[in-house]
Amino acid sequence: MKKRTMSLLSVAILNFAYGQKDSTSQKNIEEVVITGQYSPQSINKSIYKVEVIDEVQIKNMAATNVADVLNQSLNILITSDRNSGNSTASIMGLTGEYTKILIDNIPVVGDIGLGNNIDLTKLNVNNVERIEIVRGSMGVDYGSNAVAGVINIITKKNSHKKVTLNASLQEETVGKEYDLYKKGEGRHIQTLNLGYNINENWHVGANINHNDFQGFKGTQEGYKYIGQDGKRGYLWQPKDILNVDGIVRYNKNKTSIFYKFGYLNEKLNYYNPVVSELYLGGGNRTYLSVDRDYLTTRYLHQLNVQTNLGVINYTGDFSYQTQDRKYRDYNYDVPNRQRMSVDDYRSYNKADVIYSRGVFSNFLNNDKIDFQIGYELDHTSGYAGFIAGAFDGNNVERRIFNYANFITAEWKINNVFSLRPGYRLALSDKFNSQHNYSVTARAKITDFDNIRLVVGTANRFPNFDQLYTYFVDANHNLQGNQNLIPESGYTGSLNFEKRIRNSAGWDFKVGASGTYLYVKDRIEQVNVTIQPLVVSYFNVDKYRSMLFEGNFGVRKGAFGLAANASYYGISKTLTNGSIVSPDDFFYTFEGNLNANYTLPKINTVFSLFYKYTGKIQMFNLDAIDVSNSVYKVGERNDYSMMNFTIMQPFFNNHFELSLGIKNLFDVSSVRDTTLTGGAHVGAASSLDLFYGRSYFARVNYNF
Repeated sequence: MKKRTMSLLSVAILNFAYGQKDSTSQKNIEEVVITGQYSPQSINKSIYKVEVIDEVQIKNMAATNVADVLNQSLNILITSDRNSGNSTASIMGLTGEYTKILIDNIPVVGDIGLGNNIDLTKLNVNNVERIEIVRGSMGVDYGSNAVAGVINIITKKNSHKKVTLNASLQEETVGKEYDLYKKGEGRHIQTLNLGYNINENWHVGANINHNDFQGFKGTQEGYKYIGQDGKRGYLWQPKDILNVDGIVRYNKNKTSIFYKFGYLNEKLNYYNPVVSELYLGGGNRTYLSVDRDYLTTRYLHQLNVQTNLGVINYTGDFSYQTQDRKYRDYNYDVPNRQRMSVDDYRSYNKADVIYSRGVFSNFLNNDKIDFQIGYELDHTSGYAGFIAGAFDGNNVERRIFNYANFITAEWKINNVFSLRPGYRLALSDKFNSQHNYSVTARAKITDFDNIRLVVGTANRFPNFDQLYTYFVDANHNLQGNQNLIPESGYTGSLNFEKRIRNSAGWDFKVGASGTYLYVKDRIEQVNVTIQPLVVSYFNVDKYRSMLFEGNFGVRKGAFGLAANASYYGISKTLTNGSIVSPDDFFYTFEGNLNANYTLPKINTVFSLFYKYTGKIQMFNLDAIDVSNSVYKVGERNDYSMMNFTIMQPFFNNHFELSLGIKNLFDVSSVRDTTLTGGAHVGAASSLDLFYGRSYFARVNYNF
């Protein structure tokens, strides 16, 4: 019903808007970035190396969410949980807890944190202008948890047209599974974007995205199956996501005010593979399963302000976000398709966050030297239901207030060299004061050649489980540690970029970089005693990573190609009681290639995306029994991914038809022995990555 309603609404608005006319013409605007900048800056002049994925690339990928987009980037591994439906990003081998996820410079609230370990499938790309990625510790600019890097999702805030309308329908198979109807198969996506320029100062807009993923059965038999062999349900659980937001923007002279209201509704259905038989008497019987629904709602109020206070530039970001993930259990009568004994929804994880960040710059009104001072604060009320972790059967409610001041200075020594040192003091009512430092240097050899040196630090705070876990019975004793201290990350990187244009129209870009990342006081589970077995969390481990990367790009007319390669090594020192792992480096190769070509006259666009992820090795603990453990080398096999898309515009680019194949090599899982087992639970032998090859078709209307 929801899909039909969305489709009818799209058609109705199309008919209305078709008669409208543009009031302004499209202008070419030089690509700018904002992440880590004093003000919007040309990417070539950025003090940091920023990877930009623009809206054209996103459209050519036919990506359905941010996870799909980032899956094409080097040194970013998207880790998916097929039961929870969540997908998080790991950068340089560090999990999603070490990466800060922002939307318009504001951290995104998630199930267990602010800005980190965010489920990227909840973030749609319906109204995204570009995604900016900066690797390395950025604690001075973005505070806690920005250890491995920052991913900043920049949304569209205005339009050059009087009336803007975009509507699309995308149908996609999930592996070989597809059925259009309700309780069917496949993925069904509808989007609608509306914008209206009231006058030269005021713009309003609304965006709707509905992503209906019907799950992936694979080796399972679906929710109707009554067999008692563990094959009921899905390998990847069904998930339905609705994103709605409305925006208002005011822009006059040097003042810009942007407000956004956002709403997310996610429904995930878990179908239990265990089926039990229920006798009804008189020779009658039925079959029951205890299933679960998860319902996540998120509300966002966001305000971004840019203005001048005399000669001083001011940028302010404010937000209030609340996310509540609830669950309910029920008995499902499988043969009769009926829900019985349905529980009320109860909170699984909940977070309420008030956030503000303000930056003042241009105090000296000088082209040679400038400095900025800023503040950042957040007040988070967190809740974890007893079922969300091992909390001794209790719900956990905690509040934390963080406040920070930071200062940086940018000195343009001459026409070639510029330098920016920075410092942040972070205060918290839970942890001791944290100090972060950074030094960034840029050498502009020519207008298109740059060398950058970046040194920075950042911290990661302990999560709920590490602080408050309490799981004690006759066979287990696992307890959190409220005396943990934040982890500390340190990064140093050097990169070079060069651009070459010749008289024949070829435009070349080449680059090379090296990055070193060190994390100390890493939090890990440690066996406190062996007999009896007592386990807790301590700051005992360290982590090192070295990354070497090369970049090449070329463009001429309708042809474009980008090829990148990286070779990175990871060393982890792991401690378990008296056993300490070796600290050898294990190296991995990754490469990707993106190519596109537009046929003259008919403007057909061909796009190819390829990524190779090499073999990964690491030490993991092989617990032979409770008192006998040893560290061994585990391996995760290599794999390749390829997507291919064809897009054809019609009727003066008002309509577009896209067809394509995702995961051309039909990858679903890879052998993985890097996962740690234990005395009671064995390690998994494979890592689930995707659900195999899929096909899609998309129709897009642009007014």
